Amino acid sequence: MMNASKIELRRSLLETRLSLSRDVWRTKSNIICHHLQDSTLFTQAKTVLAYFSFRQEPDLSPLFCLPKRWGFPRCLGDTLSWHDWTLGDELEANGYGILEPKIDAPRIEPAKVDLMLVPGVGCDRSGYRLGYGGGYYDRLFSLPEWQNIPRIGIVFDLAYLSTLPRDVWDFPLTGLCTEVGILRSTDNKLL
Repeated sequence: MMNASKIELRRSLLETRLSLSRDVWRTKSNIICHHLQDSTLFTQAKTVLAYFSFRQEPDLSPLFCLPKRWGFPRCLGDTLSWHDWTLGDELEANGYGILEPKIDAPRIEPAKVDLMLVPGVGCDRSGYRLGYGGGYYDRLFSLPEWQNIPRIGIVFDLAYLSTLPRDVWDFPLTGLCTEVGILRSTDNKLL
């Protein structure tokens, strides 16, 4: 059963995020991109998994022209598969309205991934994230082949909380990036 406090918190954080003006959203997103570009985890990564901004999530698209192998998720049933995408490749909207690479785009296997940039509605100081409630990322993180890949949660600082309600199936992130900087989830120090 879904934790009622998660539902209420999700609604509140989404309302706050969606209330940001377009200019503030763009500015905060650009600052997050600059923090990522300056991070060693990002600069050393060859294959990066990311997301296309949905419901005013931080927009990472300014990074997508950088010379990396970029992968983006496709929802397949109740799981995520990751597919190559290069700037200019065609996209399609899934049932939630989220943009995805075409189904025939080459898949990316976990062994090839150096870094995951993970969207969230909120994150806490221990590295736990609050998503939209579908469990896609937690199911992915529970698989052994995905557990050792560095994963950085991407949220605006307004969604960085001291603690979030947790369920037994929630998996922590390696770190978090907001417009304030990049933090390691274990000790809240800058990465």
